Amino acid sequence: MSASAASQKAVGNPSFIKNLKNRRSEQGRPHAIESLQALAEVLGLEFYIGPPRATEATAELDGERFATIARYEASAAAGHGVVNLDAPPKDHLAVPRDWMIETGIRPDRCILITAKGESMAPAISNGDLVMIDRHRKEITSGKLYVYNDPDNGTRIKRLEFIPGAATIIARSDNPDQKRYPPEYHTGPAMNAISQNILGEVVWSGHLWR
Repeated sequence: MSASAASQKAVGNPSFIKNLKNRRSEQGRPHAIESLQALAEVLGLEFYIGPPRATEATAELDGERFATIARYEASAAAGHGVVNLDAPPKDHLAVPRDWMIETGIRPDRCILITAKGESMAPAISNGDLVMIDRHRKEITSGKLYVYNDPDNGTRIKRLEFIPGAATIIARSDNPDQKRYPPEYHTGPAMNAISQNILGEVVWSGHLWR
């Protein structure tokens, strides 16, 4: 369908899409789409126009809606491990949907894996369930990310990006810094991390023993 035909069918004006794309005020202000994009960014929302996208699976119990997050038979973290997301999920975990939305977590973007090792203890310990937002891949210094390390498999680390030095520091939370020292990555090693981030850790469930 052409832009003019779609405009005519939608609002009875064949020039609607053309005007929406090109219209600017006399003062040179952004047109409507740019303004909506800017507003969404300020509010921490997504502005999206495109084909319908699948929403997260939901379930209802006693009138409360739950998002069901896929849990994969995969592990990562602090030591060595490999995450393979090509296989179907092992099962799903039901999480209150309203709570996720209130905390800014998009259920449809998240997956669950299991942490291995103790390098991120006490925040994340061996066997803990870790939720990853796969759309949050741009590094914000100090946050936890899951990434594929070409030499060490899939890992969970607190990443710090130093623009001036073109360096990524991968830090462990474990206070035993002799055993888990900070790792400095530059050049190709830095790119290998930034280009292979699976997502940001947005929640974890501690396994009490």
